[in-house]
Amino acid sequence: MSPKLSRALWIICGCISLLSSILAHLTQAAREVILLDSKAQQTELEWISFPSDGWEEISGVDENYIPIRTYQVCRVMEPNQNNWLRTNWIARGNAQRIFVEVKFTLRDCNSIPGVLGTCKETFNLYYFESDSDAGWNIKESQYLKIDTIAADESFTQGDLGERVMKLNTEVREIGPLSRKGFYLAFQDVGACIALVSVRVYYKKCWSIVENLAVFPDTVTGSEFSSLVEVRGTCVSDAEEETENPPKMHCSAEGEWLVPIGKCICKAGFQQRGDECEAPSQVSGVVKDRVQQRTVNLSWKEPEHPNGVITAYEIKYYEKNLKERTYSTVKATSTSTTINNLKPGTAYIFQIRAFTTAGYGNYSPRLEVLTLEENTATAASTEQNPVIIIAVVAVAGTIILVFMVFGFIIGRSILRCFPYVRRAIEMHCGYSKAEQEGDEELYFHFKLPGSRTYIDPETYEDPNRAVHQFAKELDTSCIKIERVIGAGEFGEVCSGRLKLPGKRDMPVAIKTLKVGFTEKQRRDFLCEASIMGQFDHPNVVHLEGVVTRGKPIMIVIEYMENGALDAFLRKHDGQFTVIQLVGMLRGIAAGMRYLADMGYVHRDLAARNILVNSNLVCKVSDFGLSRVVEDDPEAVYTTTGGKIPVRWTAPEAIQYRKFTSASDVWSYGIVMWEVMSYGERPYWDMSNQDVIKAIEEGYRLPAPMDCPPGLHQLMLDCWQQERSERPKFDQIVGILDKMIRNPNSLKVPLGTCSRPINPLLDQNTPDFTSFRSVGDWLEAIKMERYKDNFTAAGYSTLESVARMTIEDVLSLGITLVGHQKKILSSIQTMRAQMLHLHGTGIQV
Repeated sequence: MSPKLSRALWIICGCISLLSSILAHLTQAAREVILLDSKAQQTELEWISFPSDGWEEISGVDENYIPIRTYQVCRVMEPNQNNWLRTNWIARGNAQRIFVEVKFTLRDCNSIPGVLGTCKETFNLYYFESDSDAGWNIKESQYLKIDTIAADESFTQGDLGERVMKLNTEVREIGPLSRKGFYLAFQDVGACIALVSVRVYYKKCWSIVENLAVFPDTVTGSEFSSLVEVRGTCVSDAEEETENPPKMHCSAEGEWLVPIGKCICKAGFQQRGDECEAPSQVSGVVKDRVQQRTVNLSWKEPEHPNGVITAYEIKYYEKNLKERTYSTVKATSTSTTINNLKPGTAYIFQIRAFTTAGYGNYSPRLEVLTLEENTATAASTEQNPVIIIAVVAVAGTIILVFMVFGFIIGRSILRCFPYVRRAIEMHCGYSKAEQEGDEELYFHFKLPGSRTYIDPETYEDPNRAVHQFAKELDTSCIKIERVIGAGEFGEVCSGRLKLPGKRDMPVAIKTLKVGFTEKQRRDFLCEASIMGQFDHPNVVHLEGVVTRGKPIMIVIEYMENGALDAFLRKHDGQFTVIQLVGMLRGIAAGMRYLADMGYVHRDLAARNILVNSNLVCKVSDFGLSRVVEDDPEAVYTTTGGKIPVRWTAPEAIQYRKFTSASDVWSYGIVMWEVMSYGERPYWDMSNQDVIKAIEEGYRLPAPMDCPPGLHQLMLDCWQQERSERPKFDQIVGILDKMIRNPNSLKVPLGTCSRPINPLLDQNTPDFTSFRSVGDWLEAIKMERYKDNFTAAGYSTLESVARMTIEDVLSLGITLVGHQKKILSSIQTMRAQMLHLHGTGIQV
């Protein structure tokens, strides 16, 4: 790449970054209500300072050389300084939580000669509440301290002489406030400091219209985590939905969260944007074919129907009767055939749409004249039915011959010309799946009954992809009940879905937050385009999407018990081994289905498995085919995004080689998570330590009470060579055999439930080489419990090796993770003693 091109790209990237920063700043500022901004005032501020020779108001310039008023103090040569500066009285309005932004410069004490310890590099920020201006009548002891403010950047005299501005910005909050207003006060205790600007503000959610309801300006709550519930008011010609009034929550950051409930247009009105109006009517009614007794009609559906159209009503009557007697027929599509008409008669036709809100308006009248009856032709046809039968038979024979001939020729071409076959396969559809080849496209001839995963990224238009694989739902069918969590793109809610002619069902609803970018919308709907292709009892089912309403939503089946890892931690030790293996079998079955479809998950982990009320586990979260920048587990960066290291196969970490074999490695980690009841893989080892340990042959030990057969299956999944790992089909078969033979899941008496080598720490020697219990605890990073073991009389490793879970609990070790860590280490110690010395300790 040429230097000029590199520089151009660098400039473009810089501009994009700057624009993003400006946009983020403007978005944040849009939620703020300013109470005080010292930079906006060009005249004197006239704040009160005490003593008079302390803080001094002077004119200056900011970092952009714009004239401003500042306060400065620099009495660093004298000890015991106590200089106060107080703002004028600030009315708080309706705000309960106030933010204070202070921008300041501060001189480095080391650059000031002869200060002899009297110089400071901090100042204190206070406030005082009152219902009116208190003047001078405030004592120092009446102020409440907000914080001590320190500088991240300080300047030296040389810096100042070169006019290098090292500006510090600090933001603090105060509240909840109860009086009508307050003062801010700045206490200097001996620093050389200049207040460049002071900005006081609070946050609010600005008025918005959602779901045909107006939500007024709303001040945020008094606490950082508080949500303010707001009842909406329906717009004109709309009314509240029965038992589901419109509500929204204003977050502490001034953002509206997903709406709950809604307003609906009154009868005879339809929603268009944020208003209700007369629904648009059926248009473009045309006669496709006219015969003596039948008329074929087609039409366009209304541009703005009032809900999902479930049927059309066609009204027709003889023109000369002038609608005194008319007939109606129903149709479910935008075309129909009207039968039993009179030959040579003028008819008037009108069509209207029907939705859950009722009928719309009729279309304009369409006049159609049926054909005159041809008596000779009719009689001939009636007298010679044999002619019709003969014609149909001959036509059918010709078609059959062509079909057979075409099939034989087609098979010959496919067998003899592989390239032709490949071209046909490409035309019929393909999926891009990284299987056992580097960057190879795998094409699939779509035979009847077979399904292949198609990457939504191959579509230029994401709307086309999502509408091909996902059902569009009307917002009137969805009832949001409560917010249950936060996702990458917005809130996750629970609610109900009621489709026409079906019972309502519980669903989970992912929403796209307000103010989304086109890329966020594309990425959000990409997951729906993926999920919509899957249909398996162990894969989370997509009910549909909402792309034509607000908010944009993905609706999936509701899994009552949530994520598997949290569910297991909540019910630690409460399931039988058979139940746990049943969960693992379900996950493996779901992954077998995905692998057969040609889909690579890339982020298989217990946190991405959902559990329903019947303990059925289903694979979910199909978003890592994009990037996982916001995943807290994804902390190891490689080209193309971040990777969840503890669950990812070595080749995927090192070369980004994701295949079904790498999913098998991740499945082995999921097995370990399930059998350890949601314990964190590799405990507190760093990600770099995990990568290094895996490269050196380290593998996770068997969890406590884990059957050897299950741990061996885990080890098989963690084979370094991906070709040696089992397929998901084999894994399902192995687990089925274990379930049919429960005796295979028992832990044999007198055997160790984990490998001999101590896997917790790669640098730990044999346990028999430790000289004391304290050395052992330090080696497993549990030295905090030294006093507990000593007080209980465990002075030798032999006594520790005899400990049971009851003994560990009696030491006062309450953290479950620490209990398991110590017990696992004791088991390894016990096994080593049996193996190396034959001590006779009973296991």
